[in-house]
Amino acid sequence: MKIQSLRGMPDLFPEDLERWHIFESKLSKIFHSFNTSEIRTPLLESTELFSRSVGNSSDIVNKELYSFLDRNEESISLRPEGSASVIRAIVQKKQEQEKHKLWYQGPMFRYERPQKGRFRQFHQVGVEYLGFEEGIAEYELISMVLQINELIGISDYTIKINHLGDNLAKENFCNSLVSFLEPHVNELHEKDQARLNSNPLRVLDSKEQSTQALLEDGPKFQDFISDSSKIFLQNIVDTYSDHCDIQIDQSLVRGLDYYTGVVFETVSKKLGAQDAFLGGGRYDNLSKQLGGKDMHAVGFAIGVERIIELLNIENMKQPLKVGFIISGEQINKKTYKIADDLRSANNNIILDASLSNGSLKSQLRRANKNNCSFAIIIGDEELKNDQVIWKDLSESGEQELLTSKEVIEKYTKL
Repeated sequence: MKIQSLRGMPDLFPEDLERWHIFESKLSKIFHSFNTSEIRTPLLESTELFSRSVGNSSDIVNKELYSFLDRNEESISLRPEGSASVIRAIVQKKQEQEKHKLWYQGPMFRYERPQKGRFRQFHQVGVEYLGFEEGIAEYELISMVLQINELIGISDYTIKINHLGDNLAKENFCNSLVSFLEPHVNELHEKDQARLNSNPLRVLDSKEQSTQALLEDGPKFQDFISDSSKIFLQNIVDTYSDHCDIQIDQSLVRGLDYYTGVVFETVSKKLGAQDAFLGGGRYDNLSKQLGGKDMHAVGFAIGVERIIELLNIENMKQPLKVGFIISGEQINKKTYKIADDLRSANNNIILDASLSNGSLKSQLRRANKNNCSFAIIIGDEELKNDQVIWKDLSESGEQELLTSKEVIEKYTKL
């Protein structure tokens, strides 16, 4: 029997990764422009890290963690999200009193039902602004979200935003929500009944229409947060309403327990029921929860599999590709020196060297299939005379004979 990949853990082939590479290269430029530096944390962490940060009552910890005992009988888990690991790393290095603008990327793991855009091994890119109190940091992160969407060609989206207040506001709201829903508990879906007992806030995030219908007349966060929080939230919406569709959504809570203050997510109707592809917010208490000192923190994470579905690859300038074809019988080190010199002269161009000994016709066919714009052809005669053939692979099919020096000059100017 053939060995298959694990359910929900897909292979990514070159044709799949073309979009990924474009996305990653665009994203790194944006992070650089915001003076944000990369951090890399381990895939495996102590299970306690996630039970203390994400929350024991969350679906992630209860049902979705990939956890097991190591040889020392200690429980360890594959990371289900990135923020807890970043905060753990900063606390471990005793850098809570410093300011950090960080980004990360990599695979995450959750044992959930695989569906469109959601897998058991999935990938996230995240941004964490640490040491910055509520204010300018939120504005900068929303600006970054707009830059990301614009640069990768996403136009049809909505930013939903809410304010959860401080711990006291959350506690008072949850008490009010429980009091409101308890008389209707039998009308709630079984999953929402469990949430009401363990984490009432998560009921707001229910996908059940019957629950949402009940919540329409329920308490609203706006009635529990301070006037300054309301003003701050409205100011953000007013600032960006001319740039994008941004709305206050009082049912928005996000799925992790550590959020306080502003929370937001970016959604697109093109993704169907699972419409969010970016989400985040403020979590000033997380450092203290993990044994560190008080540290302001706000950030967001992007679901790579989801945002890749929205990436407008057709409107992006693709890297130029040139085929390098050896058609003669005699191949020597001089042939490969030309290829090395070309790559050194302009590494923004893909030089697609044919490594087979097929006919000139078949190698040109391959270059066309690989979307090469030009081909550099070296046969026995060209090799002997220190020349190459430069061929335009567009409909014109024009070609010219160049010296090895001339072809490098031409290649450099592409």
